[in-house]
Amino acid sequence: MSFENSRATSQRSHLCGALRADDAGTPVTLGGWVHRSRNLGGIVFLDLRDVAGIVQLSFGTAWASADAIAAAAAVGVESVIIVQGTVVERTAETKNPEMGTGAIEVRAISLRVVGPAVTPAIPVARGKGEKLAAEELRLRHRYLDLRRAELQESLMLRHRLAQVTRQYLSARGFLELETPILTKPTPEGARDYLVPSRVHAGEFYALPQSPQIYKQLFMIAGFDRYFQIARCFRDEDLRADRQPEFTQIDIEASFVGEEDILAVGQGLISALWREGGHEIPSAFERMTYAAAMEGYGCDRPDLRYGLHIADYTQAFRELDFGITTSVIAGGGRVRGIVVPGGAVWSRKQVDELEALAKSAGAGGLLRVKRVDGKYDGPIAKFLTPEAEQAIGLAEGALALFVAADDWISSPALDRVRQECAQRLALVKENDRQFVIVTDFPMFERDAVTGTLAAVHHPFTAPNAADMAAHPDEPHRWRALAYDIVLNGLELGGGSIRTSDPAVQSRMFSLLGIGDTADQERRFGFLLEGLRAGAPPHGGIAFGLDRIAMLLSGATSLRDVIAFPKTTTARALFEGAPSAVPANDLRDLHIRVTGAE
Repeated sequence: MSFENSRATSQRSHLCGALRADDAGTPVTLGGWVHRSRNLGGIVFLDLRDVAGIVQLSFGTAWASADAIAAAAAVGVESVIIVQGTVVERTAETKNPEMGTGAIEVRAISLRVVGPAVTPAIPVARGKGEKLAAEELRLRHRYLDLRRAELQESLMLRHRLAQVTRQYLSARGFLELETPILTKPTPEGARDYLVPSRVHAGEFYALPQSPQIYKQLFMIAGFDRYFQIARCFRDEDLRADRQPEFTQIDIEASFVGEEDILAVGQGLISALWREGGHEIPSAFERMTYAAAMEGYGCDRPDLRYGLHIADYTQAFRELDFGITTSVIAGGGRVRGIVVPGGAVWSRKQVDELEALAKSAGAGGLLRVKRVDGKYDGPIAKFLTPEAEQAIGLAEGALALFVAADDWISSPALDRVRQECAQRLALVKENDRQFVIVTDFPMFERDAVTGTLAAVHHPFTAPNAADMAAHPDEPHRWRALAYDIVLNGLELGGGSIRTSDPAVQSRMFSLLGIGDTADQERRFGFLLEGLRAGAPPHGGIAFGLDRIAMLLSGATSLRDVIAFPKTTTARALFEGAPSAVPANDLRDLHIRVTGAE
């Protein structure tokens, strides 16, 4: 982020990190944190840091008083000081090309400590090569970690991305409208965070998992185009790319179809990536959900490399091999990937791949390789010449198969495919492959209970042609839903919504909310709105945290969120969550039981 020398206040004239050679000869008053100090006897050097960067101060007997030099020698690291002095250009041999201010220094004549600091609990690293304290310790002392340049730059980038979002959508007629934080509990696929009501004993609000129903109500109310940079909350297990509270760019519009929303979404992503310093295609590749699952084993495919999953069922159909014979007879398939050059991998290395497949639910990983023109490996003796020809291995290649139903083989082969790509160094980190995945199934069936669940959420509109062709087979319906994916990561997703109250009621019934009274109790305010007349509408939501993470080059969402939670959902810097006094709980009509 660029800084101008325009943040003058009553206590400073310039920003430390914004000074340059053109400022030589300028008297300045600076304020900041002491980053480092060096006492060379006759002269004391301090590195002074502020939001714009670091500048070197020098206190020498030729220009500074003895009191000023003594104060500079005594000041502690991370203390906040205000200094006065003059910018001077460094000599050629003392210039530091690694620093933005490396061509100059400030010859200081006075120093005043305005924020004395104790020895910091963790060092404040400034350069990218500097060693960091353990993450848990940094999260505990987040106010110190936030002084780190990388984190400050990431949060500044996040600010710019939010502003670009506002500018892009406002220019296209979208209104930034707020929705409630204290909401009605509704099922959206994850657990709600519940907030007890003090004035209504035994009743609870929920923190919103998304503004979904409210933005639909805006469309019903006639606002036509809405957006919000919305805070959302989900009580779910955490990972490096998940937080219990997160921010999404939420968009909704009326009288639109899928292509209208996707055009807005692609344009916004292009604008955000441009702000991050990258030009990307204005139109993204398209792929159906069925094609993604068939060729990549997941609905967020990474297109930066091949290793496509293929169907080898016909090659195994006539073989005298019990594992594949029983799976095929039961309606399953044999699917796999061919890894060029994988024949050189040791048995231990392939066993590690099998462990990955098993961790994703597969019973095992069948393997065969071609060496010196011959097929070799555990299943080679079962292969007929026709099967070998159907598999079609090139010299030095390794084939890995999973024999199972698709819901087992797809995630297993997805894991194996990703690991093989890493081993073969096929992943080009600077390659950006965007893809829009469409035609998601409306429902998925629980493998144990057989009940239906919404793949996206219960407010998504089903494909009308599918409903007409298969009125009594909802598991065959596709949804008017879409995701935008980058390099195997979902950036955002959305759908066209159900605007017919009768269809919406049927969706609830198929999801097990069949009783009319139950529907009214849980979703009455949405159904009432739809009955009042709803335009065709739809939208999309993008994860701002994830986009900021990708554009900043961070490896975790915690590096682009100012005050994040740990993977155990704790805020270490403030000690949350924490116990609440019994009197406060009594006011909320709550009694805690079973707590250790």
